[in-house]
Order: sequence, then structure tokens, then C-alpha cells
Amino acid sequence: MEDNKYRNLPVKKGRVSCLPLKDEGLDKCRFCVHSVYFITNKGKIPSPARAFCNLSRSTEEVDLKNVSDVICDDMYEEGFRSIMNIIS
Repeated sequence: MEDNKYRNLPVKKGRVSCLPLKDEGLDKCRFCVHSVYFITNKGKIPSPARAFCNLSRSTEEVDLKNVSDVICDDMYEEGFRSIMNIIS
């Protein structure tokens, strides 16, 4: 994984700071086009949103209570963008 392509967003109380002045809940991250991986005590789990966009179209369930970090490709600080806009 190239460090300059992704941001590591630490999770604090179930939320991440995807924008400097705005926190989002992890429930939104799993539907965000920018989320790439969720880091848990079991390892790195691909984002359900990313899996849907890619050919794999499947990933294991993300236990949001155990997520410590979200790996995000939003390098321009666009913020949360729902995958629902893409699939509808």
C-alpha cells in the first residue's frame, strides 16, 4: 500500500475525522466510496463499499465496534460520499 495514496483515519468513540472540522460515524464509512479498509483486531478488512464497486463484490461483515482505523483514499478532503449515489 502506497502511503501517499491513502489516509489512515484513527477511530475515536466510533467516529473518524474525515474532514478537519467534521467527524463521521463508522456506519457511514462502510457506505463511503473513499473507504478502502477497516483495521480491526482481526486484521485488515476490505470496505464493503469498495468491494461492491470492484469485481469481488463481497467482503466479510465489518464489526464496527472493533475498528481501530479506517484506511481512506480521500486525499482531497471531499468528505463522506455515499456509494448509494453510484449504485442507484
